[in-house]
Amino acid sequence: MSSIRFFHTADLHLDSPFKGMSELPENGFEKLRNSTFEAFSTFIQKAIEVKPDFVLIVGDIYDGEERSLRAQKIFQNGMEQLSAHQIPVIISYGNHDHLKGKWTRFSLPENVFVMPKETTKLVLNIRETEVNIYGFSYPERHVPQSMIDTYPIATEQNAVHIGMLHGSLQGNTSHDVYAPFTIEELLSKNYDYWALGHIHKRQVLHTDPPIIYPGNIQSRHRKELGLKGFYDVTMTNFAADCTFVPTSAIVYEKVEVDCENLIHANEVLRACGEALGDFREHYGAGVVWLQLKNIDEKGMSLFENSSALEWLEVIREQEEEIAPFIWVQALEIDTQTINKYEPTLATESVIQVLNEWNQQQLKEVVKDLYQHPKGSRYLEELTSEELNNLVSEAKQLFKQYMSVKKG
Repeated sequence: MSSIRFFHTADLHLDSPFKGMSELPENGFEKLRNSTFEAFSTFIQKAIEVKPDFVLIVGDIYDGEERSLRAQKIFQNGMEQLSAHQIPVIISYGNHDHLKGKWTRFSLPENVFVMPKETTKLVLNIRETEVNIYGFSYPERHVPQSMIDTYPIATEQNAVHIGMLHGSLQGNTSHDVYAPFTIEELLSKNYDYWALGHIHKRQVLHTDPPIIYPGNIQSRHRKELGLKGFYDVTMTNFAADCTFVPTSAIVYEKVEVDCENLIHANEVLRACGEALGDFREHYGAGVVWLQLKNIDEKGMSLFENSSALEWLEVIREQEEEIAPFIWVQALEIDTQTINKYEPTLATESVIQVLNEWNQQQLKEVVKDLYQHPKGSRYLEELTSEELNNLVSEAKQLFKQYMSVKKG
C-alpha cells in the first residue's frame, strides 16, 4: 500500500462556558472564552499546511446540544477552508452534540461526511489504497449500551480499516460512561487504527494497532492540565506513525515555586515571577495554580502576617502587564514541612464520618449547589471518582486546619 496520512481529533467543545473563571479581568476572560476557537483555528491551519488525506473528528464538536450559532459558523468556516484544499472530513457526533439536539442548522460543504446514527462504513480511495472508515453519531445524549457489536469484523486484507468511536473504556469512571468497550473487543475487529473520543486525557491504549484518545484541543478547567492537541497519523504497510501535535491557546497547569531559604517577601515574589516567566517562555499564555513549596519556619512568618488572598492579589498585579497573559487562578501554600497534624479522639471521629459517607450522602451535601436555578446549568454531574476526590480534599483541609506547629 502507499502511505496514507490523516489527522485524528475529538472533543473540540467549541464555545465552552469556562466555569469558575469569573474573577478574570475582562480582556483575559475574553481570550479564555475564545480559546477553543483559537485552538480549532490552529488545527485547521495545520491541516492546510500539511494537507493530510483526510481528517477524523470523533464527537463533541460543540459543548452543548443547542450548538450556538457562533460556534457553528466558526466550524463551518473551518470546513470550507479544508474544502478549498480538497481535504475530506469525517465526523461522528457525540453525547454533547447528539442528533436530537435543537439548533439552527448550517449546511456543511461537500467535503464533510457526517456519520448517521447507525454504524456505517465510508470508503475512501487514497492513491489506489482502499480506506474503510466505520462509525456512528449519537442519536441522543445517553448511549449507555455497548456499540461494538454493530462494527463489522474487517476481512479485506488489502484495505485499511479505521474505527471511530466516541465512548468509554470499560471500568473508566473519570467521565460519564457511554458506549463502553474493552480493548479486547476493539482488537477483535481486526482494524488498523481506532480513533477514539470522549475522554479528555490524551491516552494511547494500545500501540499495534493504535487505539488512541487524542484528548481535547483546549483545556477548560483544572482537571484538564497540560498541553492539548490532536494526532497526526501516517500509515505505511499497515504500520502507523502517530505524532501528537499541540493546539492549546491557553495551557492549564500547576506551577511549583521553590521557597527554600526565602525569608523576605520580595524574594518570594521574585521566585514566583521567575517560575511564571519560565512557564510563559515554554507554553505562552496560561491559567496556573501556583504552589509554594519547601517553606521553612523562618519563611512561614511571611504567610502568618499576610493572608493567602493578599499574596495572590499581589502576584496577579505583578503579572498583569506581562504578555502573553498568565492568570494565577489560585495560590497553594505548602505548610506540611512545619505543621503536623496530631490526631485526637475528636478530630479522628470527624475523619471517620467522612470515610463512612456513601455516594448518595455525598450527593446530598452538594445538592443545593446543583439545584441552584442559575448556577446548575454550568455544572456537570460529578462522577464517583470526583466525589471520592472531594472527600480526600475535605480530609486534607481539615487536617491542615487542625494542625499544630512542631516544637
